[in-house]
Amino acid sequence: MEAVAATEEKTPAAMGFHMPAEWEPHEATWISWPRAEGISFPDSYDAITPVLAKMVKVLVDSEKVCINVNDAGQEEEVRAYLAREGVPMERVSFFPIRTNEPWCRDHGPIFLVRSAEPKLAVVDWDYNAWGWKYPPFDLDDEVPARVAEQLNLPRFRPGMVLEGGSIDVNGAGTLLTTKSCLLNPNRNPDLTKADIEQRLRDFLGVTQILWLGDGIEGDDTDGHIDDVTRFVSRTKVVTAIEEDPEDPNHLPLQENLAKLRCMHAEDGAPLEVLTLPMPAKIVREGRRLPASYANFYIGNNVVLLPSFSDNHDAWATGVLRVAFPKHVIAPIDCRELIWGLGAFHCLTQQQPCVSL
Repeated sequence: MEAVAATEEKTPAAMGFHMPAEWEPHEATWISWPRAEGISFPDSYDAITPVLAKMVKVLVDSEKVCINVNDAGQEEEVRAYLAREGVPMERVSFFPIRTNEPWCRDHGPIFLVRSAEPKLAVVDWDYNAWGWKYPPFDLDDEVPARVAEQLNLPRFRPGMVLEGGSIDVNGAGTLLTTKSCLLNPNRNPDLTKADIEQRLRDFLGVTQILWLGDGIEGDDTDGHIDDVTRFVSRTKVVTAIEEDPEDPNHLPLQENLAKLRCMHAEDGAPLEVLTLPMPAKIVREGRRLPASYANFYIGNNVVLLPSFSDNHDAWATGVLRVAFPKHVIAPIDCRELIWGLGAFHCLTQQQPCVSL
């Protein structure tokens, strides 16, 4: 389906569309399988494929999984990985959608819903690999259009660079983001903060934007919110804190915590803030990696939690059990996966259910 031209009177929000919260029911989870020759996992592709297969196995108990593959050969390879993990293949669908790298949260479609037909649509934000850091990214930039085509969905183009990991919504009108990322001149140098906020309102159906400051050290995305603070209900968030005052993450995360404690949801209700620990610093080849428990993914009945064989793993698991008492909390070791500078939330994109 061709992209729908949005006008001031015909924005997705004006047409009744909005982005639902991640914990609302999913039809499926989308992922883009990495290529062995890609740049995300230098010399570690064989080490991360078991982690990806385990992620899919946990997810298929919760919902369908849609996997973007580059060709029939890669599909056959992925099927073999999943078979070794014992994944029931009737819950997995493959799509011939080529990608440069696997970070579907950032290059994938953001789905919108509404009550009228068509009930589902795609927002196709521009994508420039986190500020032109990792060319080429032409295939990744085309993923939303290809998904909309495969599903025969209307597609809206805001004409603005935005990665899905840079925002988090409560599904009722409030959006969280960071100034360090969304206002970075390597994304949209010709847009003001007011311009960016208006596009978020017009194309995601939100009414309120909450701005935090900086992200965590080692994050090459310039501070994505999904490594820092996440909505877990309409008025409740979890936010990462670093207890060690000597750690570079301590001060920016404390500043974000202080801001959150003064923030309100769209109806004026104060936010309830749960704190989530940071794992111990992980350094590889002289580089600090952006390990964060906040990079969890919320499925229909499971929460995929990155774990790091760290003393804080149990603490993080306990916090999410409080936040999601009806979900299974599934910690999966991400010490190899984080070498690609992302974890489960970065790899996934939810497709919401729509009522019949």
